[in-house]
Amino acid sequence: MPLDNAVQKREMIDRAWGEMWDLEAGAIANADENRMVGHYWLRNPALAPTVEIRRDIEQSLPDVKAFATEIHNGHIQGASGPFRNIVLIGIGGSALGTQFVSHALGHPSRDKMAIHFLDSTDPDGFDRVFVKLEPCFGQTLCIVISKSGGTKEARNGMVETEAYQRQGFSFAKHSVAVTSDGSELHKIAIFEKWIRTFPMWDWIGGRTSVLSAVGLLPARLRGFDVDGMLEGAQARRRNSPIHRVAVEHRHLDRSNLCYRKLTATLTSPHFNLRYRCRT
Repeated sequence: MPLDNAVQKREMIDRAWGEMWDLEAGAIANADENRMVGHYWLRNPALAPTVEIRRDIEQSLPDVKAFATEIHNGHIQGASGPFRNIVLIGIGGSALGTQFVSHALGHPSRDKMAIHFLDSTDPDGFDRVFVKLEPCFGQTLCIVISKSGGTKEARNGMVETEAYQRQGFSFAKHSVAVTSDGSELHKIAIFEKWIRTFPMWDWIGGRTSVLSAVGLLPARLRGFDVDGMLEGAQARRRNSPIHRVAVEHRHLDRSNLCYRKLTATLTSPHFNLRYRCRT
């Protein structure tokens, strides 16, 4: 490779890695909303750019586990007894991660609670869920997930669960919210005295929220090993070819001639990265 070409590629690689490290360090990624993108901090809170964010992440997990324990041991119950079912109301990323985890780890003979999803605005789909749960509404916990708290699809799901009221059950006393602090949903949950609220921070997108309370809460309620999920995510991160190359690149002696002969090949969409340094 001609030296000029290698130097040009070096500059491009430098810029790409630099931008990646800046994002992980808390740089603003969403300029329109002035937000960071920090879902990678969920699997390793030590990477969080501030003490406050790290503390919030670290506190969320024991809160989720303690709440699930109270549900499992019957300290928190529904109108008809201990909670046996979950209805998750959320659209897009608020539900997809939990659906994936449920299919991957769930089994009817092992799960502590069964889960059902209201993840669309299809009335027939709602009815199919409600028919299954009609005999046991009083033992069904509802988890409403919306970061903004104003998502219309989630709101429609809440309205449709008036089936609770039709059977004389209080929706508020069977419901938990996962949302941003101060959102419309958060205000409703506080005003109506829902069982509990859990945080969904503005630096997490729905599609990347499964390792926050969005995914960990339903996972733990079903009896899944959430510590193992987080440990697995950290291990996958450490063993990722891209991450290993990034670390090597970050610490590479840039005065070394070897660096000038670096070649990298990114193969989309799987991002298999081959790193070769010829002397």
